[in-house]
Formats: sequence, structure tokens, C-alpha cells
Amino acid sequence: MLNARQEMILQLIGTHEISTQEMLRDLLEENGFSVTQATISRDIRQLKLRKKRTASGQNCYAKGPSAPAAPSGLLTDVVVRIDYAINTVVVTCHAGSAQAACAVIDRLQLPEIVGTIAGDDTIFILTRSENAAKQLIRLLETHIWG
Repeated sequence: MLNARQEMILQLIGTHEISTQEMLRDLLEENGFSVTQATISRDIRQLKLRKKRTASGQNCYAKGPSAPAAPSGLLTDVVVRIDYAINTVVVTCHAGSAQAACAVIDRLQLPEIVGTIAGDDTIFILTRSENAAKQLIRLLETHIWG
């Protein structure tokens, strides 16, 4: 379960290009959270944040693939099967549930995903490569079935 400070960190990295712990600390303080560098380091580790190169070429904090982002309960309930063909992952769901499951997958904001499209019982997920598709399947299977 995330605490309020960790939720604020996730919100801040989603809306700002934060490249240092000092920048993160300053933004947290602007939002009413007084923290030490040790606390920020612990939060970064617990949230599994990583550095990612942005469009501007700067390395900034971003959510990692296994960072808390969305509940897996819906996916556990509705996903029937996951497979892939080259760089497309196909997720088969119970009838009528693919669009809701796709919304959960989209909220995960996984770097392997280029885009998604959902029908009634099937989700197509486009990845950048076959290796990315394989990695995505491992992540989804872990997220869904543990």
C-alpha cells in the first residue's frame, strides 16, 4: 500500500522531468512533504523507479515495469490466455471484458508497449520487438497470476 508521500512522488514524476533526488526533494517540500535524502532513496527503491531518457535527452525518474500502478484483480478475473506473434501480444479475455482489461494494462504504462487496441474479448498489444513482446508476456503473467 502506498503512503501519501509515495503517491505524490508518482504524481510528480508523471508531470515533471525529475533528474535528481534533490529536485524530487524540492518538489515534495513545495507540496508539503518534509523529507530527507535517505527517505527519498528508500521511496525510490520501494517504488522501483528507474532513470529513463526523455525526449529532451535528459535521464529522469520514471516508473519501472513492476512499480505499483494499477490493481491486478480485474486482470486476474478476466484474462484467459496470453500469447504473441512476433511483436504483437494477444490477450484473450472473458467475453465483454477486454476493454476494461485493456484500460488497466494501459495504466501500467509499461515501456515495452507501443499501443493497445481492444475488442470484446481480445486485446492486441503492439511492442517494439519480439524480445519486448516476450518480456511483456513475462511481466503480465507475473502481474496477473503471480
